[in-house]
Amino acid sequence: MSAETSKGVRRRRVRVPVPRPRWIVLTVVLGLFACILLVNGIVQGEFAQDGAAASTSDTGEVPSEALTGGPIIQTDGTTTTTVTVPDNQIVLTFDDGPSPTYTPEILDVLEEYDVPATFFMIGSQIGQYPGLVERVKDAGHEIGIHTFTHPDMSGKGEWRRGVETQETQFALAGAAGVTSLIFRPPYSSTVAALDDRTWNVMADVGERGYLTVVNNLDSRDWESAATMADIEDAVMPEDDAGAILLFHDGGGNRSKTATALRTVIPALQKEGYTFTTVAALTGNSTVNPAASAGDRAIGTGLVGAIRLAKGVTIGFSWLLLVLGVLTVVRLILMVILGRRHANRYRRSADPWGGEYTEPVTVIVPAYNEKECIADTLRSLVASTHPITIVVVDDGSDDGTAEIAEALGHPNVEVVRQANGGKSSALNNGIAHARTEVVVMMDGDTVFEPDTVRLLVQPFADAEIGAVAGNAKVANRNSMVAIWQHIEYVVGFSIDRRAYDVMRCMATVPGAIGAFRREALAQVNGLSDDTLAEDTDLTVAIIRAGWRVVYEERARAWTEAPASMSQLWRQRYRWSYGTMQAMWKHRGALFEKGPGGRFGRRGLLNLALFQTLLPLLSPLIDVFLIYGLFFLDPVETLAAWVAMLAVQLFSTWYAFRLDGESLKPLWRVPLQQFVYRQLMYLVLIQSTLAALGGIRLGWQKLRRTGGLNALMGTQRS
Repeated sequence: MSAETSKGVRRRRVRVPVPRPRWIVLTVVLGLFACILLVNGIVQGEFAQDGAAASTSDTGEVPSEALTGGPIIQTDGTTTTTVTVPDNQIVLTFDDGPSPTYTPEILDVLEEYDVPATFFMIGSQIGQYPGLVERVKDAGHEIGIHTFTHPDMSGKGEWRRGVETQETQFALAGAAGVTSLIFRPPYSSTVAALDDRTWNVMADVGERGYLTVVNNLDSRDWESAATMADIEDAVMPEDDAGAILLFHDGGGNRSKTATALRTVIPALQKEGYTFTTVAALTGNSTVNPAASAGDRAIGTGLVGAIRLAKGVTIGFSWLLLVLGVLTVVRLILMVILGRRHANRYRRSADPWGGEYTEPVTVIVPAYNEKECIADTLRSLVASTHPITIVVVDDGSDDGTAEIAEALGHPNVEVVRQANGGKSSALNNGIAHARTEVVVMMDGDTVFEPDTVRLLVQPFADAEIGAVAGNAKVANRNSMVAIWQHIEYVVGFSIDRRAYDVMRCMATVPGAIGAFRREALAQVNGLSDDTLAEDTDLTVAIIRAGWRVVYEERARAWTEAPASMSQLWRQRYRWSYGTMQAMWKHRGALFEKGPGGRFGRRGLLNLALFQTLLPLLSPLIDVFLIYGLFFLDPVETLAAWVAMLAVQLFSTWYAFRLDGESLKPLWRVPLQQFVYRQLMYLVLIQSTLAALGGIRLGWQKLRRTGGLNALMGTQRS
């Protein structure tokens, strides 16, 4: 709920604390979202493509059989054998897929020429595109393991190597129901490039039962500068020698590969070459035996998790984009409308068609306001507009009523009642009023001398049913209070002005509001159906056909919570009450006339920008951290700084419109890291409480008093 909601009168409802399991639910939700982003970040991690590499270290540990043998290597760490491709035979291999763009193109070419191939796939890609994996298998091609995230395996320990291979096997089992006996290390090349570091990887996976397959010739289709002629020349063997050719179907721009194959395959066939497979060369019936039921079950879960993570991340990215655009558009609209409202008195010295000079009644509901009631009444009796003051003491036990009577002001009437809540106190005050217009305020608020006079001027227009005033934070002597001051100024100076122009004012603040008694009678006064009686009343008046406006010149000074715990209790109730009011008046969405206008403007605004967006904000913060690690950190920070700049601009403009000092603006970035998070958590807890049907009680805030002195300090 916005900052103007009323305070100071106890409710009879019993306070029910929110059960701790609700916070467990929130923690679980945030944890699951973080895990989903982590999975997607790992899956989507960028990698460099494979390519030809030279030996970079000693080869003392590499067996001579490997250094002088063929590109298919079998080793158990002790015994090493290799297989050489016979003359006039070719094994086509493709790395880094599957890719939804390039793999289907390559499969079409292979089918056209009836040529088998071997695809060394990345586990994360398998998880994202299981349908492509199944298509490769069904077409009769071989599938090999190329790790899960494409790391340089020579720099990883045995545990990481095991995870990279086993998770890829699970993904393959889940996608196509098979496993694989063959492996190709990322960034591997030819036998000539073997060294101690790469051999250590091959020995490790060999002990795990894999055949390692490197290549003889690299097509270099991954080079951006490579021409078709370059690719064709790179894969043509000399002297009829057999070879394993390296191409790519993923990992980058592979648009040249399929086109090159249409030339390379017939050219090799023309030279007398035939195409074979790793299984045929090694004497195996297949390199892709069927997966066990257990592996398939685990694999299905893994593939599902990867696809879910990708879907959620993509969906959330689009949601952020839509909400970001809506937020910026809303801000621009609110600034334009706010400026239009600010020019109201410039366009006309008498926008209401006359001056309202009739006496009004000021109703002051109070419960245990001994610290503030004297200041409140002294400010009222100094009013420049003729008023009668009705103080309704709602069963106070601290002498509030006695203090009010002892002041001896002749135009003050003190009415005592048993504790019945604020709605009851205000309705009692309305019943004692004898004027056409009543002003409602809180017992902890003070008015300036001209406040009442300025507040009631719109009632010269018979269309006006209620007027919202401008509430100001008086005690700006702590960081928490200054943050609330910033929130109040933005909420009143821009938002409320725009709502006035759009005729969808959601709340006349309990701290300062004026009402036509005819409008109050038409909606049967205030209701205790919700904890936000001011919002409930305002919406009811609008739905009854009355116009509600904002008078920015009528200012009230109130004492804001000075500690985080007090602020939490206050905002928790406000937020919950607003949700109750929104639900109560949901029918306005389908009405015609003023009520429908409010429903489709005001209610949707409350639902989207004061409920849904804040509820998503913790996830947005998690997504920000995700962007720093898995996306471009510069772009991520730039986007965040841009949104902060937009918010800073709107805050600056609000302060300028309201004539406030700009000194507090340096706290805005800090507000985003502390105060904003607290407000989000309050809203989330309120939502969980609303879903659980909890009834909140009134949380009385501790007051320090002396508002007249505080108000004078702020004005100076």
